[in-house]
Amino acid sequence: MRLPTLIVLLTALAGALLSACGSGSGESLLHKKTWVVGVRPDLPGLGLRRPDGTFEGFDIDVARYIARDLGRTVTFVPVLAADRLPALETKKADLVLATLSVTPERKTRIAFAGPYLTSYQDVLVRDDMRGVTGLRDLKGRRFCAVEGSDTTKRLMAVRGMTAALVPAKDYDRCMSLIRANGVDAITTNDVILAGLAKRAGGGMRLIGAQISEQNSGIGMRRGDPDGCEALNGAITRMYQDGTTAALLRKWFGGTGLDRRPIVEVPQFEGCL
Repeated sequence: MRLPTLIVLLTALAGALLSACGSGSGESLLHKKTWVVGVRPDLPGLGLRRPDGTFEGFDIDVARYIARDLGRTVTFVPVLAADRLPALETKKADLVLATLSVTPERKTRIAFAGPYLTSYQDVLVRDDMRGVTGLRDLKGRRFCAVEGSDTTKRLMAVRGMTAALVPAKDYDRCMSLIRANGVDAITTNDVILAGLAKRAGGGMRLIGAQISEQNSGIGMRRGDPDGCEALNGAITRMYQDGTTAALLRKWFGGTGLDRRPIVEVPQFEGCL
């Protein structure tokens, strides 16, 4: 092989390797001053769109803290459960903070910074279901299944568990169904259920099932390890300066979740 041809091939290979690492692609979060963040519009306490179009909740405050810590600003776009990964893949959003649990399946499509919160899957029932004290008491009952959420899959994976799944677009619809006796229970992350119960103002309770541990991460596009590491640094500082504990008290005070001990920063996913 002639030397000029070899040089051309080596140059092309080096360029491809740099692109694969995401170093010079121009796609890094760190190249942007304003981040578009996908958040839930339907989860009180976590991500809720107000009548004036603005957003409030734990995830909203976390996004603002991280952006401010890293010298950025944020704008928000609504994403329901089924919209979260597509919002990143179509570049509708730069980040997603929307109770997005870290799972092996999702990691084949997107990357994760964090997690920024560890929670547990629980079950919400009506207060008048006095005979329900644990998950076994709900065997064969009707559970609301939100499109795009994988929590009912984990419910059905519990040994000996059976349930009739009733589909719903979002958790507002689930709450309408459970009030009207259209379903018997809702299962998802306890922080989501606590926010729903708090907004209901009574008549609902968590059974304390702790079906599985859930790690909520910041969804982002793959190939930005520098951006990922920067986000992880901001999350670490959020725990160290007491902000995480303060936000849990702010949004979940009185539900029991605000008393959850926060010992250390969650174990981060690797930045790829």
